[in-house]
Amino acid sequence: MTGSGGDFVTGAIASITRLIRDKELKPGDHLPAEAVLSSQLQVSRTVIREALRSLAALRLVDLGVGKRPTIAQLDDASMAMMIEHGFVTDQIDILQIYDVRRTIETRTATLAALRRTDAEALLILRHAREMVNAFGDPVAIMEHDIAFHVAIARASRNPVFALIIGAFQGVTRETWPISWKSRTGDSERRAMNALHAELAQAISDSDPQAAATLMHRHFDLSIKALLAAGLT
Repeated sequence: MTGSGGDFVTGAIASITRLIRDKELKPGDHLPAEAVLSSQLQVSRTVIREALRSLAALRLVDLGVGKRPTIAQLDDASMAMMIEHGFVTDQIDILQIYDVRRTIETRTATLAALRRTDAEALLILRHAREMVNAFGDPVAIMEHDIAFHVAIARASRNPVFALIIGAFQGVTRETWPISWKSRTGDSERRAMNALHAELAQAISDSDPQAAATLMHRHFDLSIKALLAAGLT
């Protein structure tokens, strides 16, 4: 390789990702050691180390002290970082996020009603029940609410949906308290919790149409609350 230090690292990243693809490596599989990669790619071990650190930051590889790097299991961390950066730097706003969530989560609710296992249905029902039971503890309600939506996404049997919904958790923790406080009173808050329980039951009953309708209504009410709070 020829070029600047940054070019070397960029080239090494591309070469390592191509190696992963060509060798059809899977999560948990080992990459060659730094010395081997350095020899194969004809760059210094410093360049290889920086390339691997960049790939680790993107959650594409796992690094361990004294161990060869391994292929990482997909998670939502890098996508979450991008979404949160866009939100805090005013490149995207919360209503845009909720518009995307409404579109995706109406679909995940439909698929979850069709594809969920009995164990997944019970988990979704449990989170909805805990939201009702924890009424005096908004933080607990929020955490069960977030887990509720992630559980539905996972029950959709589409890992891309699960990654995207999981990536919204950080932003949700920033905006959820505002939405909760902006509701007109306890009756409206209890109604929102009850709506989650209805949605969970529709998924448990394998009723995709009811699940989609209830999820759509949920986002209508949530966006109304955010607008009432002046959060746009």
